[in-house]
Amino acid sequence: MPDGAEMAETRFPAAKSPDEAPFEKVEGDRSRGLLLLCDHASNALPARYGSLGLPASEFSRHIAYDIGVRELTLGLAQAFGVPALMTTYSRLLIDPNRGEDDPTLVMRLSDGSVVPGNATHDAAERQHRLVTYHRPYHEAVAAEIDAAIAEGHPPAILSIHSYTPVWRGVPRPWHAGILWDSDPRFALPLLDALRTDPDLVVGDNEPYDGALKNDCMYRHGTARGLAHALLEVRQDLIKDAAGIEAWTQRLVPLVAKVLQQAPDLNTIRHYGSRCD
Repeated sequence: MPDGAEMAETRFPAAKSPDEAPFEKVEGDRSRGLLLLCDHASNALPARYGSLGLPASEFSRHIAYDIGVRELTLGLAQAFGVPALMTTYSRLLIDPNRGEDDPTLVMRLSDGSVVPGNATHDAAERQHRLVTYHRPYHEAVAAEIDAAIAEGHPPAILSIHSYTPVWRGVPRPWHAGILWDSDPRFALPLLDALRTDPDLVVGDNEPYDGALKNDCMYRHGTARGLAHALLEVRQDLIKDAAGIEAWTQRLVPLVAKVLQQAPDLNTIRHYGSRCD
């Protein structure tokens, strides 16, 4: 089994219409105090970019999107009746979970694969992708947060991601992980709730560290003083409908308990960042 061990169907990404929104929004009840985000929901590319010079097989890999997360996010949004925002383009085009000055914003090389359509992109092309795809998603997130605050319901933010079961030949033991920076209000209760399940190995800032300057959680959670957490689920566990349904059913009561019992989830409080 190759590194990453992705098991999704191999196919070219769907071509997007030039006028299609770079994000998908699910309407929900802001008074419930939860906003779901999904930064890497899609492996699609706008038609003008073709396949960025890559074979179809690359678009079933983690380099193109986070396997299983769109469906998991939709399941949670439906279960809780809350708003959700999800991207509609591949992270190979531009990564919405990176700051605008991050060197990995547009990847020329991703997990051993050269991306021909990105290899020679210039400043003008980078700016086009920022203006057309990256910024509209973040502006939509900010607008949703502003609306919730205006209604008196500062939201706790839960960002949904997935990760490969194997990285560079080394199996990852965690079934899921909670990534966080300095604000413990949402992250630590979620971590504790997941760890009540004896069948799960749950990572605390594993397989990645949750402190990344100007990433999505920094921008919309840390900088705005909103409680937030990033949930990572191992991709082999949500690679199909059965796995997604199982994880939706597992997460709903755990997240519901945290929303009911964790203090100060829906207040604005600044904790700073380990990045600063």
